[in-house]
Amino acid sequence: MAAVGVGGSTAAAGPGVVSAGTLEPGTTSAAHRRLKYISLAVLVVQNASLILSIRYARTLPGDRFFATTAVVMAEVLKGLTCLLLLFAQKRGNVKHLVLFLHEAVLVQYVDTLKLAVPSLIYTLQNNLQYVAISNLPAATFQVTYQLKILTTALFSVLMLNRSLSRLQWASLLLLFTGVAIVQAQQAGGGGPRPLDQNPGAGLAAVVASCLSSGFAGVYFEKILKGSSGSVWLRNLQLGLFGTALGLVGLWWAEGTAVARRGFFFGYTPAVWGVVLNQAFGGLLVAVVVKYADNILKGFATSLSIVLSTVASIRLFGFHLDPLFALGAGLVIGAVYLYSLPRGAVKAIASTSASASGPCIHQQPPGQPPPPQLSSHRGDLITEPFLPKLLTKVKGS
Repeated sequence: MAAVGVGGSTAAAGPGVVSAGTLEPGTTSAAHRRLKYISLAVLVVQNASLILSIRYARTLPGDRFFATTAVVMAEVLKGLTCLLLLFAQKRGNVKHLVLFLHEAVLVQYVDTLKLAVPSLIYTLQNNLQYVAISNLPAATFQVTYQLKILTTALFSVLMLNRSLSRLQWASLLLLFTGVAIVQAQQAGGGGPRPLDQNPGAGLAAVVASCLSSGFAGVYFEKILKGSSGSVWLRNLQLGLFGTALGLVGLWWAEGTAVARRGFFFGYTPAVWGVVLNQAFGGLLVAVVVKYADNILKGFATSLSIVLSTVASIRLFGFHLDPLFALGAGLVIGAVYLYSLPRGAVKAIASTSASASGPCIHQQPPGQPPPPQLSSHRGDLITEPFLPKLLTKVKGS
């Protein structure tokens, strides 16, 4: 669920991505609108499908695959993909690619080592997501996982000295309230529960995942400020560390079982679908998120919650009761409010004030809106979602 785009918005502006600003006059508006709709669709599908596919693969009857091997495979595929993209950027010149990687990875080893910390946390986060989704309904996980917006905001304030508007603080309180209601519903036993599921373990895993997601994203954004490395280079470096650290985690947690049964034990087409989604979904988001503003990201998150809930009812027999609907509604509203740019809030206030008082100064047309707080880490993307791209280049 992470690729350097999954942490900060910088990731989305990686090399090889065509900017809407390069379009011919007259076609810019329509083309950019299409790209925004495409971005919305990709963000919604990726956010919802990864969670649903993991839940589906983990609840299928039969032999259960080792989650640690899936994490390692996703990192390997992600790293290889970034390596191929860098190779293409060097026009297929192996010598230039080797010299570039030697300089960027080995000569500038200090910058490379800086990525070890977020990579370790992202690897832990990916494993925790498997634990959480294995023990919680997909819809409940999707709602609860939005706590990463809260943790990202708090770490941004503490580590980057950012400020939040009163509306954003209120939305974070609303978010926490909504998640608490959903968890209260879960604790009360909303519907039948498989015997091998432990909601307490699932909640602990999702909270730990949100904490790690928030810290890693903000830390990643902080160390990458002023860095000239491309998004694909950063994702390759994260992939190298992620693969190594994932293998260590595999050996520590399930080494004996994997050695006895095999690395690909329990792998089915559904499991491969999860691995491919984790590996390429985050990288795809890193590209399209360039065309999505904060409001669109918030809208995509809200649609993902709705889609996950509807799909859970159809696929897993999830029981939707009024308490869950209330909590999920509060979370969806909080995500939308948090993603509103400060300029938009001021414009709304100015519009209502102008109806009953003297003319209020409006933002001149054509001028950029005032700077706004990224709702995301830089998950290395700084959006409230994902998993690990420059936001995370590494989750979802």
